[in-house]
Amino acid sequence: MGPLTVSPMGFGTWAWGNQLLWGYQEAMDGDLQATFNLAVENGINLFDTADSYGTGRLNGQSEKLLGKFIQDFQGQSRVRDDIVIATKFAPYPWRLTPGQFVKACKSSLDRMQIEQIGIGQLHWSTANYAPLQEMALWDGLVAMYEKGLVRAVGVSNYGPKQLVKIHEYLKSRGVPLCSAQVQFSLLSMGNDQMEVKEICDSLGIRLISYSPLGLGMLTGKYSSSNLPRGPRALLFRQILPGLDPLLSSLREIAQRRGKTIPQVFS
Repeated sequence: MGPLTVSPMGFGTWAWGNQLLWGYQEAMDGDLQATFNLAVENGINLFDTADSYGTGRLNGQSEKLLGKFIQDFQGQSRVRDDIVIATKFAPYPWRLTPGQFVKACKSSLDRMQIEQIGIGQLHWSTANYAPLQEMALWDGLVAMYEKGLVRAVGVSNYGPKQLVKIHEYLKSRGVPLCSAQVQFSLLSMGNDQMEVKEICDSLGIRLISYSPLGLGMLTGKYSSSNLPRGPRALLFRQILPGLDPLLSSLREIAQRRGKTIPQVFS
């Protein structure tokens, strides 16, 4: 399989279908489609999703919407064909065998109406509570790669030690580890994150940062008197007051360059 060509900046779809944390409503779908189109038209071709994104009856909604938006995209077919989807498969307790993980991959393909996933990722490690399941799921990644269901495989939410272990295991099976996804922002640059980055740099693994804007706290949009609805408000109320110096610096940089605060990060 040839190397993946992806844009430096990707597009996360955690909020699509998530009513609890992000306040998603189906009436938003038109705006989401327009946002997707705008992203693609401006050169973004990496879209991150997961089979667990979406709450309650909307479980899997993120993948469904992403597939629909790709199908409905009215731009050049070449641009549409260049889109790389990176989806994540949750290691639910009932996914105990490689075959069940392959089945999960096929279900994602059906929801997104595509024939091959760009990067198939293990959503999180079970090593600390179900090590035998972890090994079965690693074999599931190998199987979906060998069957051609995914162009590449990756991991998400892996610490440094497990990242090295799965890299070595996949290498022994002839499967390259393409990517490692980790929470990485000015609010989450701890020792583990920096060590993961160093490992990725040394082993040629692509680092994918998620929540680079700190769930929205680094956008400059919110303040103690202007909080989002839902559970994020509780978190923001605790953290935002201490971010005033950082946000002031970011606002100054943005104004000096004629940009918005989020554009400073890109």
